[in-house]
Amino acid sequence: MGSARGAGSRLLGFLSDAVARGATEALRALNLGALAGRPIEEIFLGLADYVCPDGGSIDEGIAREAFIETITDLAGAGIADLDGLTADQMQTVFELYATNAIEARLCNDIGAKTITLPSDSREAARVQAQLNDFIRRGVADALTVARAAAAALTPDRVLQFVGRIYEQAFGILQIMGDAEAEGT
Repeated sequence: MGSARGAGSRLLGFLSDAVARGATEALRALNLGALAGRPIEEIFLGLADYVCPDGGSIDEGIAREAFIETITDLAGAGIADLDGLTADQMQTVFELYATNAIEARLCNDIGAKTITLPSDSREAARVQAQLNDFIRRGVADALTVARAAAAALTPDRVLQFVGRIYEQAFGILQIMGDAEAEGT
């Protein structure tokens, strides 16, 4: 998940800058000042190449897919204005991205047959919903602990907790897949 973790670190850096100095200044620092004042979805689309540089590898594709999915999740999270972004909203955006990145990686693992899902579509959808909840709670808990400890969310910390949550979710899916295989 190297590309997704790097993208998460860049996203977090941009969001931190937007909270600290304002969206306009954060965008200017990336030579994207023309996006200032635009709808948040347009701003995030404009940030895509910065957050997720195009490269063509599967890992980079996963990072980009997760970022695009995050853009679609912003409205549902009630985040519509980058200019008034709060620290809590910044955390929510990052939670959405990290959750989407971990899920996308796990979907890739399923496609590569590293993990097996139940063959019943309703059961597979239930597993996916449970996994999404687990990942989102894990990411939220890790961010909350870091904030409570007044620890800066450095790229190393981001790499550490995203990797840990991915490994835990992977383990859960493997156990569920093994149980499904034994049950059939």
